[in-house]
Amino acid sequence: MKAIRLLKSFNFLYFGLLAIFIPFLPVYLADQGLLPAQIGFIIGTGGFVTLITQPLWGMISDKTRTIRKVLLLLIFFSSVIGYFLYDSSSYLQLILFAMLLYFFLMPIDPLTESLNFTMAEKSGISYGSIRTYGALGYAVISLITGYVMSYFGANSLAFLFAGIGLISFIVSWMMPDAPVSGKPVTLSSLKHFFSNKETLLFLLLVFICAVPARMNDTFLGVYIRELGGSAKLVGLTWFLAAGSEIVVFALSFWWLRKGKEIIIISFAAAFFFIRYFVSAWITDPQLLAYLQVMQLLTFPIFYSAAIQYLYRIVPVEWRATGQTVLALLFFGVSGIIASYIGGAIYGAYGGKTLYLFISSISFVGMVFALVLYRIYGTRLDTAEEAV
Repeated sequence: MKAIRLLKSFNFLYFGLLAIFIPFLPVYLADQGLLPAQIGFIIGTGGFVTLITQPLWGMISDKTRTIRKVLLLLIFFSSVIGYFLYDSSSYLQLILFAMLLYFFLMPIDPLTESLNFTMAEKSGISYGSIRTYGALGYAVISLITGYVMSYFGANSLAFLFAGIGLISFIVSWMMPDAPVSGKPVTLSSLKHFFSNKETLLFLLLVFICAVPARMNDTFLGVYIRELGGSAKLVGLTWFLAAGSEIVVFALSFWWLRKGKEIIIISFAAAFFFIRYFVSAWITDPQLLAYLQVMQLLTFPIFYSAAIQYLYRIVPVEWRATGQTVLALLFFGVSGIIASYIGGAIYGAYGGKTLYLFISSISFVGMVFALVLYRIYGTRLDTAEEAV
């Protein structure tokens, strides 16, 4: 069980790094004087980098049949680049270091999730019992980051990021590697995976739901600051959001059922819609921060169900790559559209219009999920009952 404890620690630390990067990079950029359109450009261009780097490192991991060694390399470079990013102020430097950090930091997410799921299966425990520590790390580090930024200045994030990155490297060095599949990696197995109509429709559903979620991730902190909130409040916002995920991940063994993933995703999409629609009408930054506890009914439910569904349909030898495809849609392709279009809408019409826009996309995602459940979900339910 030492391996599981180390993996839980790594989840805590890595998702803590994500907490400094995803919600606070836009806030940091705004503090450097960048406009919403410029922030959207940087985040969106980072999405293009993610399109390349996540499949690249996923394929490298599958081909070399190791996750741990790849993680060590990625964490090392992420820690160094993260320091320089949060120590920069010029527009060109911010673009350069942000792109490099997207290249090295974002591929760690699908590899970590693949490691989580594989080790959970091997140890006979639930995926959520491990992933809970990622949510905890995101919550705690978000809160700490807000206070650090408020009391020591925006550039202090450079030391915080590099310090957590160094500890992450040490922990990953001590972790064992994930057990690998006995089946060889073949292009034909991947071709079969992507040629399945149900799989393609599922990935489209993930994409539709991911766009509004990524727009919220990118501009929520900026919107709170515009409404008069402080960096501390931004940290509290993400502490509440990520902290609410903990109980959901911890109890995933109870609520997450095989064959029920699509209807569970439709449930999460419905609450995505409610959350963003309500956000559009709130003008008090503190009230907007407290609303983020609705995260417990959205992202952790959606993502857990999506991962379980993916692992039921992807060939076992392509699991790391399959996980990469899921993360690519959620953090890459959707991030490009979310940042470019979101930045343009925010800059031209303001935060209220942006949240009305993303709530409408979430509503489309809910309807599409219900349609897929009508087509495929009932068949899966019948198959489960037959077993």
